[in-house]
Amino acid sequence: MSESKLPRLATRNPDRQGRMAKMSVVPVIDLQESEDNLKKKLREACEEWGCFRLTNHRFDSSLMAEMKLVARSLLDLPVEIKMRNTEQVRTATGYIPPSSENPFHESLGLYDMVSSHAVQAFCSQLDASPHQTKVIETYGKASHELLIDVSEKMAESLGLQNVDAYFKEWACHFRINKYSFTPETVGSCGVPIHTDPGLVTILQDDENVGGLQVINNKSGSLVDVPPHPGSFFVILGDIAHVWSNGRFATVKHGVECKDPNVRVSMISFLSKEGNIEAPEELVDSDHHPRLFLPFAYEYYRNLRMSQKIHAGESLALVRVPTTSN
Repeated sequence: MSESKLPRLATRNPDRQGRMAKMSVVPVIDLQESEDNLKKKLREACEEWGCFRLTNHRFDSSLMAEMKLVARSLLDLPVEIKMRNTEQVRTATGYIPPSSENPFHESLGLYDMVSSHAVQAFCSQLDASPHQTKVIETYGKASHELLIDVSEKMAESLGLQNVDAYFKEWACHFRINKYSFTPETVGSCGVPIHTDPGLVTILQDDENVGGLQVINNKSGSLVDVPPHPGSFFVILGDIAHVWSNGRFATVKHGVECKDPNVRVSMISFLSKEGNIEAPEELVDSDHHPRLFLPFAYEYYRNLRMSQKIHAGESLALVRVPTTSN
């Protein structure tokens, strides 16, 4: 597909976008805020909500727009081409077609956005053009930098030192999603309520088509998260709860069809190959005993899939056994 034939995205009423953005009660984290305020607000958001809207992140807005166009063009490819996106390593899932459980959703996956070899293999599978490949590679490196920056700031909010040592070996996975909503599907579930299995997910949601919802951990109520152009939405996964030794919350979330339009989103998230456990600095026998056994990400991901429980219930299966007197 030539660059001139990339699909152009519909623009929505900016006044409506502004009204929708004001509806959200989810915390907003400004990365350019003073260090003390940033740490305080970030820790509160991670402990209470397990998610937040990220602004002033210095991520190139033109790159975000280009990546969305590339994502839409790849997801609009014929099914037989998308099916080439198969597993490359254990932690990848490749192309996920619509299913009886998620009939309006499909996605493509790339296991490590930082690896030039992985990016080239992904693009080769989908016959991506040199321009599309360059956009994906550039977006991947920028996403990884942002993920590491946010993760390190989260660690600093807990009082940890030398935070650059914690996340160096974590891989950056990437997934692009397409929701094919129609007038008949308004009110239907695009993706059921679930938690993410990884540490931190950075979501570039569709700035035109909403539908993202999260569950307020205190009230248990479902909260709409309207689009906010130019920002990212950060989601803490199950592993964030484990890594923080229970301090950070994980957030249940899903997507509902609210607009009869195609919705495109992109997620980048961190996971690691080796054992995952809370740093020793976050563990003490008196007040914060270790809550979870060490485990590998792949083991936990397979546990969620084999047990068919995707909303954080699997965390109970990796907790340190309690002893009764």
